[in-house]
Amino acid sequence: MLRVKIGLLQEKSVVEFIVIVESSADARTATKLAERVLTEQIDWLEPDMIKHIFNWSGLQQDTEHSCWKDINKILESLKLLGVKVPRYIGHSKDQSKFRADGAASLKVLNLVRYLQRTRQIRAVIFIRDLDNQPERREGLEQARSEHINQQPQLQIVIGAANPKREAWVLNGFIPSNQEERILQEMRTQLNFDPCIESHRLRSSSWEQPDRIRNSKVVVEQLTGNNMERERQCWEDTSLALLRERGIYTGLTDYILEVEQLLAPIILSP
Repeated sequence: MLRVKIGLLQEKSVVEFIVIVESSADARTATKLAERVLTEQIDWLEPDMIKHIFNWSGLQQDTEHSCWKDINKILESLKLLGVKVPRYIGHSKDQSKFRADGAASLKVLNLVRYLQRTRQIRAVIFIRDLDNQPERREGLEQARSEHINQQPQLQIVIGAANPKREAWVLNGFIPSNQEERILQEMRTQLNFDPCIESHRLRSSSWEQPDRIRNSKVVVEQLTGNNMERERQCWEDTSLALLRERGIYTGLTDYILEVEQLLAPIILSP
């Protein structure tokens, strides 16, 4: 049955979902979570079928994602190749100034509109750490509103991690017997559970006394700086628990956007 379904899917064009992130780690977390959500939402979708339906892509062909810090460099390199990059306008349709990442997001979306002429791009996924700057999400929302009714159709998914991606990792951390002791010590120091309330880990310091409130430090200590152990937090923990714990970290919102915006693309004729 799986081979029959894959055969039918191969007759359709594989579409692209553009991924804009801060790092490769962010891309791995966000895309794997999205794949899990989609296979849960669509009863006939199996992991082995995904590559026959869509690819995670960057702005440049044959890449799996693009980074925020590289956007201007990518635009310039495409110009050298003869790509007519749409001109950026520094304000929204209602003449309001773009907040935080709004301008960079709009540059991406304008470019994607051009790339849609030759590539089957159906969605853009913006993944961003808020880093105690809620205006970053506001800027992403502004850019999305500029393109929401344009054609061809383009779904724009926002994953705003509060305060960082590591908060999402902690939302999925379920300690083994050996790790429970370390977690209990952290609970005592913090006066809260860093996995259930990871949004409260707002420090960026690696120095005492604030390092215990740095989500990156907490993840390293709990996982022993083991990437495989970290990966289990978003790949193996139930989506139900991630939804429950991720209300204040932006994870629940991201899962909902994947359900509402990406799943219909796969289900469309």
